[in-house]
Amino acid sequence: MNTSDTTTEIQNNKPEQALTISRLVFAHGVANLTIRVDASMAAMYRGEFYGPKPRVTEADGVIYIDYPRFNPLIWGRTAADIAVSPSAAWFVDIRGGVSRWDADLRHASLSGIDVRGGLNQVDLQLPAPSGTVKFRVTGGASHLRLRRPGNVPARLQIGGGASKLALDDQGFGSVSGPVRLESPGYSAAADRYEIEIGGGASQISVARD
Repeated sequence: MNTSDTTTEIQNNKPEQALTISRLVFAHGVANLTIRVDASMAAMYRGEFYGPKPRVTEADGVIYIDYPRFNPLIWGRTAADIAVSPSAAWFVDIRGGVSRWDADLRHASLSGIDVRGGLNQVDLQLPAPSGTVKFRVTGGASHLRLRRPGNVPARLQIGGGASKLALDDQGFGSVSGPVRLESPGYSAAADRYEIEIGGGASQISVARD
């Protein structure tokens, strides 16, 4: 694993608030995932794993969680409960998809989320962003709910068809082609969310808290 370029800094308007980026990487995806913030931890993260156990390594700001390529019936029992420290800006990288994912990241700093594969049954509470924070899914998505602070604009792009789609008060029952929606003020905002789903999508909600 090459981690030489994975530890950088994210800057906002106040240099003293610069945070180091830490990466949480699931090398072959995970079936059931929970992520939460724990400000009381001395370490950068803590993980509890249920069912088949992954190989976990940590180096240069990268937490690498590698589940072997199991039989799908066994892989479906993999579960990870992750607590992260708010003292870093986190980038979540899931390679292989996720079946059920709940996360309360309201008190975290988020650098971005990249899911290579599909996702299903996802409910994420997002923090206030610094700059443009991207949530990208290369595959399809269903039953995805994203909640963000009320004053933060967002853009939602879907590459395939979509059904039961909503961005705040904009909604569609069914769309056959690519979709792009923006909340008011997105283009001019310095701090915002960009959400991109490469495949088809069903029951997608991007809402304000």
